[in-house]
Amino acid sequence: MQSFFERSIEFLKGVGPQRAVLLNKELNIFKYGDLLQHYPFRYEDRTKFYKVNQIREEQPFIQIVGKFISFQKIGDGRKQRLVGIFGDETGTIELVWFQGIKWVLERVRTGVPYVVFGKPTRFGSKYNIAHPEVEPVSERSKQGAYLHPVYHTSEKLKRKFIDSKTISKMMKMLLVDAVNHIHETLPPHILQQYHLMDKKSAVVQIHFPKTSQDLQKARYRLKFEELFYIQLRLLKLKITRIDSFPGIRFDNSELLNTYYKEHLPFELTDAQKRVVKEIYQDFRSGKQMNRLVQGDVGSGKTMVAFLSMLIAISNGTQCAFMAPTEILAEQHYKGLKEYADLLGIHIARLTGSSKKSERKVIDQMLQSGDLPIVVGTHALLEDKVKFNNLGLAVIDEQHRFGVAQRARLWKKGNNAYPHVLVMTATPIPRTLAMTLYGDLDISVIDQLPAGRKPIKTYHMRDSHRLKMFGFIEKEIAKGRQVYIVYPLIEESSTLDLKDLMDGYESISRRFPDLQLSIVHGKMKPEDKEWEMQRFVKHETKIMVATTVIEVGVNVPNASIMVIENAERFGLSQLHQLRGRVGRGAEQSFCILMTGNKLTTEAKTRIQTMVDTTDGFKIAEVDLKLRGPGDLMGTQQSGLMDLMISDLGKDTEILKLARSVASNVLNADPELKSPENNLIRRQVDAQRKGTVNWSRIS
Repeated sequence: MQSFFERSIEFLKGVGPQRAVLLNKELNIFKYGDLLQHYPFRYEDRTKFYKVNQIREEQPFIQIVGKFISFQKIGDGRKQRLVGIFGDETGTIELVWFQGIKWVLERVRTGVPYVVFGKPTRFGSKYNIAHPEVEPVSERSKQGAYLHPVYHTSEKLKRKFIDSKTISKMMKMLLVDAVNHIHETLPPHILQQYHLMDKKSAVVQIHFPKTSQDLQKARYRLKFEELFYIQLRLLKLKITRIDSFPGIRFDNSELLNTYYKEHLPFELTDAQKRVVKEIYQDFRSGKQMNRLVQGDVGSGKTMVAFLSMLIAISNGTQCAFMAPTEILAEQHYKGLKEYADLLGIHIARLTGSSKKSERKVIDQMLQSGDLPIVVGTHALLEDKVKFNNLGLAVIDEQHRFGVAQRARLWKKGNNAYPHVLVMTATPIPRTLAMTLYGDLDISVIDQLPAGRKPIKTYHMRDSHRLKMFGFIEKEIAKGRQVYIVYPLIEESSTLDLKDLMDGYESISRRFPDLQLSIVHGKMKPEDKEWEMQRFVKHETKIMVATTVIEVGVNVPNASIMVIENAERFGLSQLHQLRGRVGRGAEQSFCILMTGNKLTTEAKTRIQTMVDTTDGFKIAEVDLKLRGPGDLMGTQQSGLMDLMISDLGKDTEILKLARSVASNVLNADPELKSPENNLIRRQVDAQRKGTVNWSRIS
C-alpha cells in the first residue's frame, strides 16, 4: 500500500526530473501521496452552459458552446491584441488575447464547435472575455455537469507552464492507478453511524466532483478523518501519560491556608478560585499534572501560579518558574518576591546575565534543597542547573519555547516527573486548544479582578493626529503616563511606515518640556532596562517603543497606549499591546492610529479591537482571518499541518471527531478489538512518520 504513494513524483507520466524539482521546491510535492493530498482550493462551475444572450456582468465565470466567425489582430508590437468573434444562434461575443496570439491562431479554427470558458466583462453594450479557455466540443464537454478543480500553484511554476490546469491533468493521470491503492481508514460502524463517504470515493470526488453535493460529502469525510486521527493521537497520549507517569502526591496545603488567612492582598475572583481548585485536585490525584491555564492579560495568572507553588513547597518540593525573556523573568521575580517575603520563603532569579558568583550560590542552594523557588529564563534548562527535588515547573507564555526545551525542564525532577503548569495570556479559541493541547487539561480564567475598568479603544486616522496629541496632553496633566508603539526601528524603503526615530523626534517637538523614554530591540539589555526603569519611576512620561514592550513591564500609572500603523499588526499582537495599560484603578485608553486607506481585513481587525476587550472573541476572529498555523508559531510538533481542515470553520466536525475518538478509546484503549483493526493500522502507519514530543506539555 505504502510503496505506491511513496513513489517519487518524477516517475508520474508528464512530470519528469525537471518538473519534479520545481514541484518539490514550490509546493512541497515529493511523492505520489503528496500530490494526491494537494487539494483544490476552489472549483469552477462547469455544470451549466449559457447562451450569448444570457450573459450578465455579475456572473463570475460562464461557459458557452459556439463557433468562431473571424479573427483580427489589432495594434502593433507589444500592444498588439487578437480579437475573435465567437457566436451561437442567439448572438456574438468578442474573445480577446493579449498574449499567446500565435499559439491561438495555429490551433483554433473558424466554423468548428468549441466550448469557451471565462469571466465576462462589459464594455458599453457589448461583452468580451479576456484569455478564455477554449477546447473542442467532446462528449465530456457536451455533457458539462462537472466542477472544475482549481489548484494552488506559484508564479515560478506558471512561468514553467505548470498552472492549475497542468496540475489537474497530473491528478487525473495519478488517479487512474491510485484508485486501486486507496484503502479504507475508518471502520464500517463509524462510516455507517455518521453517514460518511467511503475513502476511495472521497479522494476521487474531492478532485473531480460530479456535483456540489458529492463535493460536500467528500470534504466532510476527509476533514472528519484528518481531525479524528489527530484527536485520537492526542487522547491516546493523554491516557498513556496518566497511566505511565505517576506524579508526586501533594496532600499538605499548610502554607496556602496561612497565606489565605493572613496575607492575601485582594479577594480572588471566582475564576481564580475555580482554577486553584482544579490544580489542587491534580496534585492530590497521584498522577502527573499537565495543565494549561489561559487568561487574559491582568486576569491574575501569576497569583494562581504562586498559590500552586505554596502547595508544592508545603509538600517539601521546589518550584521553577520559566519566562521567555529577561524583562519578563525580572517582572515575575519582583511580583513573586513580594508575596514570598510575607511568608519568609526564599526566592532567587537565574538568567543569562546573572553574575558567576550569584549563579554559584543559587546552584548550591538548589542542589541542597534550601531554595524553594527559582525564577528564570532558558538559563534554567542548562545541564549544570540541578534541583534537589523539583515538584512543580511553571512555564509562562509557553508557545515561545520549543518543545525540546520544555522536555529538558521536565527531566529535572529526581524522584518523579514534576507537575507542569503552563500559562498563556494569548487566548486560544477552544477548537485550537483542543487540537494544539489536546493532551493537556485546560483551565480558563475568564474574569478580571473587581474594580478593573475595561480599556476604552478608539480608532483615529492620521488626519486626527492633533486631536490625539491633545488627548495625551490632558492625561499627562492628570499625572498619567503614555506608551507610543511603532512597528519598525529604522525607515524602510519598502514599507510606508512612520519609523520609531522619526516618531521620537516629532513627539519631542510636540512635548518639548517632557522627558521621553525610547526602547527598541537593537538596544543593549542594560540600556533597555535603564530606560524602562526611568519610565517605571515616573521620571519619563512617554515611552516611545517598538513591540519589545508587548510582554514587558507592569506600570499601573500608564493609562494610554497609542499604536501607530495599527493596521500593520496582527490581532493577537494588538490585544497583547493593549494589555500593557489598564493595570491600575484609573480609566485606561488604547488609540489605534492608521492611514486612511485600509484593506477589508485591516478594517475587520481594527473594528474588532474597538468592539471588544474579550481576548477569546478576538482570538476567534483572528483564527478566521489568519488560520491556525500563523496563530501559534511553528513549534507545535506538526499538528498544524492540516491538509484540508480549517479550525476557524470546522468547529463542529472537530467536536464530533474528538467525541468519536474518545468513545473508541474508552471502549478499547489499546485498539485491540477486531472492529478497530483499520484504526490501529492507520495509527501504526502514522506513528512511523512522527516524532513523539507530545508527552511534554
